[in-house]
Amino acid sequence: MLESGDLEHLPSAELMLRGIADLGAQRVTTESLLIAIGAPRLAWLGVDIPGALPRDPESQLYARLARTYGNDAHGRYNAYIRRLIRFERALEHQVFAEKRRQTAERDLRS
Repeated sequence: MLESGDLEHLPSAELMLRGIADLGAQRVTTESLLIAIGAPRLAWLGVDIPGALPRDPESQLYARLARTYGNDAHGRYNAYIRRLIRFERALEHQVFAEKRRQTAERDLRS
């Protein structure tokens, strides 16, 4: 599993790390809902997803944003999803670069 130090340099890391902490504390926040949305891919990439995931995080996130931003909720929702996707892609790049490095080192030793 990845440590938070492995994630700190990625785009939107502060948002994602706060979401992981909130999810672990079972707090329903914008950030924890975002992590719940990305949980399958994040877990596959080695991120420890703590606690139980909320039901239908996409709808919960949109409703939360609608209460706060009204008509601007759709744009805000899409912006949060874009930040999640950027984080996931950067993490995926990091994970697979490390796997390639390990494979190359192993091949050199053989």
